[in-house]
Amino acid sequence: MMQQFGNYIAGEFRTSVDSNSNINPSDTSDIVGQYARATEQDVEDAIAAAAIAQDQWSQSTPQQRHDILDFVGNEILARKEELGRLLAREEGKTLPEGIGEAARAGQIFKFFAGEALRLTGDHLASVRPGVEVDVTREALGTVGIITPWNFPIAIPAWKIAPALCYGNTVVFKPADLVPGCAWAIAEILSRSGLPTGVFNLVMGRGSVVGEKIVTDRRIDGVTFTGSVATGSQIAAKCAARMAKFQMEMGGKNPLVVLDDADLDIAVDCAVNGAFFSTGQRCTASSRLIVTEGIHDRFVDAVIGKLQGLKVDDALAEGTHIGPVVDERQLTQDLDYINIAKAEGATLAFGGDRLERSKDGFYLQPALFTETENGMRINQEEVFGPVASVVKAKDYEQALYLANDTEFGLSSGICTTSLKYARHYKANAKAGMVMVNLPTAGVDYHVPFGGRKGSSFGSREQGRYAAEFFTTVKTAYTFG
Repeated sequence: MMQQFGNYIAGEFRTSVDSNSNINPSDTSDIVGQYARATEQDVEDAIAAAAIAQDQWSQSTPQQRHDILDFVGNEILARKEELGRLLAREEGKTLPEGIGEAARAGQIFKFFAGEALRLTGDHLASVRPGVEVDVTREALGTVGIITPWNFPIAIPAWKIAPALCYGNTVVFKPADLVPGCAWAIAEILSRSGLPTGVFNLVMGRGSVVGEKIVTDRRIDGVTFTGSVATGSQIAAKCAARMAKFQMEMGGKNPLVVLDDADLDIAVDCAVNGAFFSTGQRCTASSRLIVTEGIHDRFVDAVIGKLQGLKVDDALAEGTHIGPVVDERQLTQDLDYINIAKAEGATLAFGGDRLERSKDGFYLQPALFTETENGMRINQEEVFGPVASVVKAKDYEQALYLANDTEFGLSSGICTTSLKYARHYKANAKAGMVMVNLPTAGVDYHVPFGGRKGSSFGSREQGRYAAEFFTTVKTAYTFG
């Protein structure tokens, strides 16, 4: 029988009566491993361990936190090829993308190792004579972390690292679909010198594991990345018990291409942003808003680029686009392709399920033209290699269309005009704006997050992460 990778609870790895087969979407006959699914009692034990460890860990020294986080970052970077291959096997990113994501996770841990030594506060004079004021940040407490399947090592890293950096204890639930990278992080943390109970990994279904994390009053805050529907439910449950919460959810990100754009740059931005990582990014450019003068040339050039892309096994050399993550997601993508056709959109390229030498979830990238911004294909998140072109009369209409969505995560423009670039940066209703860059692809040392239906709460990553993972204390001293 295949070894079961256990949950990590109170400093020990623990197997379970139930387990999950981690299946390679490039080759469904390849089982990455058997991963334990936590019971409600397992989650109870993890939360109890984290709550007990919290006081002592919050009083740990900056040097202790630095050394632990630096250890984790260094090991992830040293093993980036190995971890990148694991990621490609379980999630379907191409091997270069997987290695790049693993490297980013290592860099995130090292960034927050440095932040642990840069904790600051304010010492102020009071308006009252003889009184001094100190403003400091303290750990939020015990934090529940719930992450999605599309970035199985980077998103856990950018939540776990700041949580530990600022003195919080952690109960971490990864997506049930991709537990492998999460377990690898836990295994490294188990050897990092972290005190017992500070970090706990509980894998399994949201209905068991996630529900307990979200509703337990010992969890002081929940940081979640995933779907809008699930995020809304979590937010309501946290609000009901006055727990802090941070939500990163969907996107329907526009890339505006103006007549004056460099065509090669615009095409590269569109294809990279819309289709790489199999389009399974919340920052993907799913709406390509193109002005009339460049529209036809742009569409022809994008189709030409797509024709040269190789869709195949994520581990195969030369693969540009790997498989969709699983059968359920593939079905959703195909359903939206049919919806777009029924709405009157023109399927200009692709959209077919592909057969390869190994049984997997392969989908040819789909490009729609002749679409209206009100169509479902332009308003609802597909989360696959599917993009649509919306024709705009001019810059003003393009900007209006870009903002005409309930989401507001990432927004991009391709132009050689400094005037339009400046105006777009100031007026795009999104948390992140890209000029002559793909909408997908962000740095790890600056804030990440959106507006409207895409995000709720403080930003993730960089120094802005402190806003969620700490609470502010104001202390007065007389004499």
